[in-house]
Amino acid sequence: MTIKPSWRGRVYEDFEAGAVYQHPLGRTITQTDNIWFTLLTVNNNPIHFDSVYAAQTEFKKPLVDSTLTLAVVTGLSVADISQNAVNLGWDEVRLPQPVFEGDTLYAQSEVLELRESRSRPTMGIVRFKTTGFNQEGKVVIEFKRTIMVYKRGQVPQVQRPGLNGE
Repeated sequence: MTIKPSWRGRVYEDFEAGAVYQHPLGRTITQTDNIWFTLLTVNNNPIHFDSVYAAQTEFKKPLVDSTLTLAVVTGLSVADISQNAVNLGWDEVRLPQPVFEGDTLYAQSEVLELRESRSRPTMGIVRFKTTGFNQEGKVVIEFKRTIMVYKRGQVPQVQRPGLNGE
């Protein structure tokens, strides 16, 4: 049997300013996702979990918690841009359209700038603009995100029993 290595994510040297990564997976947000997330984060705004209350608003139905939208769209980007990285921050988060239970989110990220880390010679710093879309192609979230990513040959290796012919 031939064992093929799995995707191990990008490293600093793989990025270039202006490159756009269209993240391949989408994620449908369920009512359970929205309710559990609002409860887990102690967000007691009824617009996220009370259908009767939400029906009285301009939206007429529950809104997905905006921090869940941020978390999902960030998650959609991880395999492409930050699997080998540490988050340094999110900036300029904008939510131009609401997200509703049942919406499917997709994302893409553009490399804005990159530089080597001054304090960690084994890493570089990359800044992205990530855009999240719903199933209709409407932009539901935009943000800038900065990561510190390992350079080639510096990524910590995950050791798993049974791999590498063991």
